[in-house]
Amino acid sequence: MFDHLVKSTNLEMEPYGLILPEDMDFIKKLIEGLSDPNAVQWPYNGRSMEKSFLYEIVANKTNGIDVDKFEYFARDCYHLGMKNNFDHLRFIQFARVIKVEKDGLNHICSRDKEVGNLYDMFYTRNCLHRRAYQHRVNKIIEYMIAEAFVKADEHIKIEGSGGKEFTLSTAIGDMEAYTKLTDHVFEQILNSSSADLAEAKEILEKIISRKHYKFLCEIKPEPIPTKVSTFDYGMKDKDPIKNVYFYNKINPDIAFKITKDQVSKLLPACFSEQLIRVYSKKTDDQSLKAARQNLDQWCEDKGLPNPQYGDTATP
Repeated sequence: MFDHLVKSTNLEMEPYGLILPEDMDFIKKLIEGLSDPNAVQWPYNGRSMEKSFLYEIVANKTNGIDVDKFEYFARDCYHLGMKNNFDHLRFIQFARVIKVEKDGLNHICSRDKEVGNLYDMFYTRNCLHRRAYQHRVNKIIEYMIAEAFVKADEHIKIEGSGGKEFTLSTAIGDMEAYTKLTDHVFEQILNSSSADLAEAKEILEKIISRKHYKFLCEIKPEPIPTKVSTFDYGMKDKDPIKNVYFYNKINPDIAFKITKDQVSKLLPACFSEQLIRVYSKKTDDQSLKAARQNLDQWCEDKGLPNPQYGDTATP
């Protein structure tokens, strides 16, 4: 996508002091993040090993602390009316680049007293996923949109490079076509009178009128739609702070790690959980009652906890 952006807009790099192709590689790798920072030989052309810390700024694959999170935390907490407990300006104030003896690389390290602030950051991430990104209504609307697009797939053609036509599912292979997959596709299906798009249109109309599939229950570890939602601190079941290096006031050039027990006994013992959310395409009371009875019996047969219905379930 970045290559297509540069080519299609005729962006000029050299007049601004950029060196090609090294700086192009560097920009792309900043976006992607380092795939193997512990490689025996430094495999990246954009910058030398001494500048390894630069790759932790935009997409930090080591511990997940990066400006991408700083930006969407501030934006989404503001629009959702949530308090953002993480102070990114304070983190930047105490950030320091130190060479770590273990891997020989320069890492962005934080002051030891900021470890609580970083746990707040990952807790905020978890809250955003629970209250917004993976909210049960949000996930079923996502499911319904995907279902509508699958039904519309072969009936919508997108022109790509060289005039070649692509479907919704194949446009990702051509960046000129892929950039045309905007909200316009949703509106195109919704306003269509084509019989080929009738099923897809019906699903989208249900979304607009809030007649979406009904949430039945939530189960902790078929024909009924289910969505598996995973909530964690950004590193699956691992404590992300285990991958963060710190320094202290006495020895500001020596990097070290801090264990969870050194911070607080009240921090999570588990950093990940999975929930199975079950939905019903039928929304009448009789069908919903029958589905709940079947789910109760299924959970009993499988030795699972009773499902959580309605307001007792995770948002």
